[in-house]
Amino acid sequence: MFDFLNDVRVLECSMLINGCSLGNFFGDAGADVIKIEPPPLGDYIRDAMGSVAPRQSPVHLQLNKNKRSLILDLRTDEGKEVFWDLLDTADVFVDGFIVGACDRLGIGYEEQRKRKPGIVYVQYTGYGATEPYARIPTHGRMMSAAAARFRVAVSDDGLIRPAANGEKDGPFDGISEGGEASWVGAIQAAYYAVCALHARARTGEGCYIDVSAADAVVTSAWAGALYAVNEDRLTGWNAMPAADADSKALVTPSPAPALDGAKYFFYETKDHAMVLFACVERKWWEAFCQLVERPDLASRHNTEEAADMAIGDVDLYFTLRAIMLTRTRDEWVALAADHDLPIGPVNLRVADLVADPQFRARNVFVEHHHPYAGDFTYIGPPLLVHGRPYEIRRPAPLAGEHSSEVLAELGYDRDRIERLTEQGVVRVADDTSLIPTGGAK
Repeated sequence: MFDFLNDVRVLECSMLINGCSLGNFFGDAGADVIKIEPPPLGDYIRDAMGSVAPRQSPVHLQLNKNKRSLILDLRTDEGKEVFWDLLDTADVFVDGFIVGACDRLGIGYEEQRKRKPGIVYVQYTGYGATEPYARIPTHGRMMSAAAARFRVAVSDDGLIRPAANGEKDGPFDGISEGGEASWVGAIQAAYYAVCALHARARTGEGCYIDVSAADAVVTSAWAGALYAVNEDRLTGWNAMPAADADSKALVTPSPAPALDGAKYFFYETKDHAMVLFACVERKWWEAFCQLVERPDLASRHNTEEAADMAIGDVDLYFTLRAIMLTRTRDEWVALAADHDLPIGPVNLRVADLVADPQFRARNVFVEHHHPYAGDFTYIGPPLLVHGRPYEIRRPAPLAGEHSSEVLAELGYDRDRIERLTEQGVVRVADDTSLIPTGGAK
């Protein structure tokens, strides 16, 4: 079990994906994440983007695992009193609401800092908390659109379609290389929040962290962004996969940006599968030529370039195509592993990805049984920790499933919990309206 943060408590106030993603990182790392949700039904992410059981969407099951749920009405004085009691026990506050919402509720950063100077307050929004875009509510593709991830253009008929092939920044495809906005922003937010906790251990002071998902798309595509914004300063594209203006493309349109060189391309294999060939450095190209008993090809390398992509070399492409068709994908991958060659498998379908032995060995897909949704396949973290297997400690909760439990931990007695419930300040999952009617096994 990942127990890196088992002495850290996180309060998460969020709706939909941004804040849930950030809380998910903390929960997966072992923190006690309490998801504070508004009455009556909590975060409607449970009802969004499909379902495997009533109020059990795949995105909810994935992003709210390893959390506890407290339904609390923060608009009431009694609800705020509960919140301040909880804050006394917390280390990190995740604000996934629209900018200014927590301030209007009276629980924003300035109020929290007065009561608890050591709080690490992470505001995670689509565009960030600074003007001019701060007050615009966002959904995922809005962040990516603002970050120039989508290459689109107006067609002759006035409709928006993908931009013509070749409209890209230098040898990299600009910001289009960036990851999914909510997720990559959550990675950055979690990292700097943990850094802030480390600093607090020295100084006793917390801090306010303002994270923008749109910014994160740019920084996750740093290579494309870096070359695009500095293009006018470059004196040349030495050792970069850029074609001359008169170079003939191998395939039009190319199947992927910057993959249009004979030594850096997709190839079909004997079993009608596919590999990506990338023997672009001289040592790997020469080793490959020896292994396939084609030493005559070893000289087909531009020694003036650190990485020779063989861009536009159609003759070499067809020569390599014939060679690659002599072995199966698994045989090529085994050869690559045994001889340190950059030749890797290409998975074309999700089913292929799930069956791939590398991803299976690394627990990228985690099978688990949810008490209400049944058997479910989660996406695991992209790392292994020696001696600490990744586990799902808690399935994604029902809305308000842990309300009574959390309040009891604060020292509230049964009478007070029942009174708060009767007043509608809190709700618990034994309310019949909150309990799914199917899907359990």
